[in-house]
Amino acid sequence: MGRCSCALLWIVVISLAFFFPPAESWGKEGHSAVCKIAQSRLNKAAADAVQKLLPDYAEGDLASVCSWADEVKYLAKYRWSSPLHFIDTPDLKCNYEYSRDCHNTQGEEGMCLAGAINNYTAQLATYGKSSDATYNLTEALLFLSHFVGDIHQPLHCGFSGDLGGNTIILHWYGQKSNLHHVWDTLLIETALKDFYDSDLALFTQGLQTNITDSWSNDVSTWEKSSTKGLACPNPYGMESVGLACNWAYKDAPADSVLKDDYFLSRLPVIEEQLAKGGVRLAATLNRIF
Repeated sequence: MGRCSCALLWIVVISLAFFFPPAESWGKEGHSAVCKIAQSRLNKAAADAVQKLLPDYAEGDLASVCSWADEVKYLAKYRWSSPLHFIDTPDLKCNYEYSRDCHNTQGEEGMCLAGAINNYTAQLATYGKSSDATYNLTEALLFLSHFVGDIHQPLHCGFSGDLGGNTIILHWYGQKSNLHHVWDTLLIETALKDFYDSDLALFTQGLQTNITDSWSNDVSTWEKSSTKGLACPNPYGMESVGLACNWAYKDAPADSVLKDDYFLSRLPVIEEQLAKGGVRLAATLNRIF
């Protein structure tokens, strides 16, 4: 998640890598739900463009490639993209500022999750124009679809000091893990197992039903861009770090054991963030195309 210049902390992080799998923002299940929701809400122009840009092996299904950006970031060719999956925010500040927080360890501005969303939105906006040959628009679509999901995972906008919860070691019921992995994967996996018979399609359909029913009065607000741009990741980042402070970090210190109280109170947050991610990804693609 985050980055720190402290050598001792990096020794700890490298050691932990032997015990815990790398965090995969929302996990495949979460990203699949975001992209499935988004594709169902595209207007005709956006739906046509997405179909043309998707790689052949996706067979027209955006959700099937929504985790592509996680899969390639470990390859030498795409290692540069790793900082684009998160935003580092100052410890305990509970706010986000683009100029302060959106850079990599070398200080390059824009090398963060919000910057990536802006960049790939701008690339996709060249679709159908003579300049579109400048960019790989298939990759731009896959990156953007993934990163809009990422920015709705609160701990992808978490504190730099604990690497977005990655160094907060605790137990999820009886399983040793870290707080970031709980929010990436374990909350969703537990919900699937306990309430949806491990059926991701059923889980996603439940989110879509809530978008139509329970959240119907909020959807138009979710869709709007609060800026004049095609994408508006900065408000999403501010929203996520607020949720990180109020829900993710709260009552989840190192060495704690998270059980039903934490799971059942945080699941609605997860569900709404996945729904927002899908609605906002669709709205962004609709504006672009």
